Amino acid sequence: MDTRTLGSSALQVSPLCFGGNVFGWTADEASSFRLLDAFVDAGFNFVDTADVYSRWAPGHKGGESETVLGKWLKRDGNRKKIIVATKVGSEMAPNQKGLSRAYILREVEASLERLQTDYIDLYQSHRDDTNTPLEETLDAYAQLKKEGKVRAIGASNYNAERLSAALDVSKRYGYPRYETLQPEYNLYDRAGYETQLETVCEQNGLGVIPYFSLASGFLTGKYRSEADLAQRPRAQFVKKYLDERGFRILAALDRVSERYQSTPTAISLAWMLARPSITAPIASATSLGQLNDLIDGIRLKLGDSCIQELDEASAYEHQATAS
Repeated sequence: MDTRTLGSSALQVSPLCFGGNVFGWTADEASSFRLLDAFVDAGFNFVDTADVYSRWAPGHKGGESETVLGKWLKRDGNRKKIIVATKVGSEMAPNQKGLSRAYILREVEASLERLQTDYIDLYQSHRDDTNTPLEETLDAYAQLKKEGKVRAIGASNYNAERLSAALDVSKRYGYPRYETLQPEYNLYDRAGYETQLETVCEQNGLGVIPYFSLASGFLTGKYRSEADLAQRPRAQFVKKYLDERGFRILAALDRVSERYQSTPTAISLAWMLARPSITAPIASATSLGQLNDLIDGIRLKLGDSCIQELDEASAYEHQATAS
């Protein structure tokens, strides 16, 4: 399989990243192991998680995803085959969040323990922390790189101004720089990335690994009314997509899917990978069937007319409010 480089780092990744938010949440340990086995058997090597996954679930405190992934890595000695990405900075408990030096240096040890490894390939700032100087955050990462605990660093949920500022600080003071950006981006949520962040990423040669690539499952086509959301764990994330523009996107996905004898899931990912700035979409699955749809999307090449049809259906000038 062709691999792609994350920024100017030495990390070579497959063009699909498995979203580990489901591990220990909507996919139990046994299911997670089966999915990871199938993912690797299909030639992929890139998995994304975070310390906070899945703190939002009742009875969870965070760390569940990293723990499941760590057990799988340990089980078959898969560590060297996998590019492991995780994150720091989201609230793990009251007053336990942010990107201060002390917090990063403490939390990385907890992640390393849960992952049962002595290094993290890509360590990402989960959310911008405007209360901590960029220099302090980047200096902490410099120490972790020097100690061999982190190979490269990335940013998630940064706006264009702050991402640019962080890159400038790294250049000015010789700190490691963010090699990747993890933005929210998909056929529905286009505006924020395309109008603001994409130029910064292209000008600086950053790898782009979007999350919510399938809009929390909306772009799979399985949620077409509020009735479809009943008792669904992702209902809180999906409801916002059930509007005129969302339905227009689903209709276009249905048409293109039929043309390619494929699925809305695969078409959505193929559309994203057709954009030159995108390195590897992050998407999750809770069944082998769902995983196969993701893999089909990575292997599918859309024609220009189909890309244009999807672009027009999802054009954000039709939105009542910006995504």
